[in-house]
Amino acid sequence: MPRAESAKDAYDRYAAVYDECNSENDYELWLGETLIPELKKLGLRKGWALDVGCGTGHAFDPLLARDWQLVGCDVSTAMLDEAQKKFQGRVHLFEADARRLPRVGAEHGLPRGEHFQLILLLNDVLNYILDENQLRDVFAGIKRNLGRSGGLVIFDVNTLALFRQDYASDVVSDRDWKWQGRSSKFEPGGLYESRLSGRDVEAHVHRQRHWTGGQIRAALASADLCCEATLGQREEADRLVLSSPPDEDRDAKAIYIAAHCPP
Repeated sequence: MPRAESAKDAYDRYAAVYDECNSENDYELWLGETLIPELKKLGLRKGWALDVGCGTGHAFDPLLARDWQLVGCDVSTAMLDEAQKKFQGRVHLFEADARRLPRVGAEHGLPRGEHFQLILLLNDVLNYILDENQLRDVFAGIKRNLGRSGGLVIFDVNTLALFRQDYASDVVSDRDWKWQGRSSKFEPGGLYESRLSGRDVEAHVHRQRHWTGGQIRAALASADLCCEATLGQREEADRLVLSSPPDEDRDAKAIYIAAHCPP
């Protein structure tokens, strides 16, 4: 199944229970207290932010609390509907596929003359991109929308350690939902899938790809974006720990921060 159908279909089916399933995700801790300080070290300036793959809006509250102006987009209509219920009037929302991100403008809520100082693709957005050409298309869209004066993009990708934990061929049950891993062999650049079923959600499959650091940097370079920082992220005793470089066998995620390459 093509990526656009897979991710859109999966999240359209998942949307009604997504927030309940992910109620323990603490975006204030992750984005507000952990990632934003790293962005500030690289010169982040407050202004307009674009959240690509915004889902139901988990990243919105930490940014709104810090006086950011927000635009969000997602490939899933149902996820956007959930975000609209929670943030109506406070965040500009529109439907878009990250692989074909338009130049965001006044019709999407960005005032004329403004630019995005921050673009986010958080919580597995890039893992749902399954093709290297499409990954380059994503970064081309980011380049079109990222402010040249100090603009930063931040995104995460899952490590092999996380895929081994969450996509292996055994069942992980959480309350009224069952997550069934369907993979047995884990290699760099591999494709992995799992099946989600349970209360109030039609059974569906999630397909993701592991991206190596070399593949990420090559795709960034194709859009003339330069990597400013690469960090491994893991949990230790209820806190998030960042370290560099990422370790595929220790960390759960690799966090990348990039910007326009110097002229």
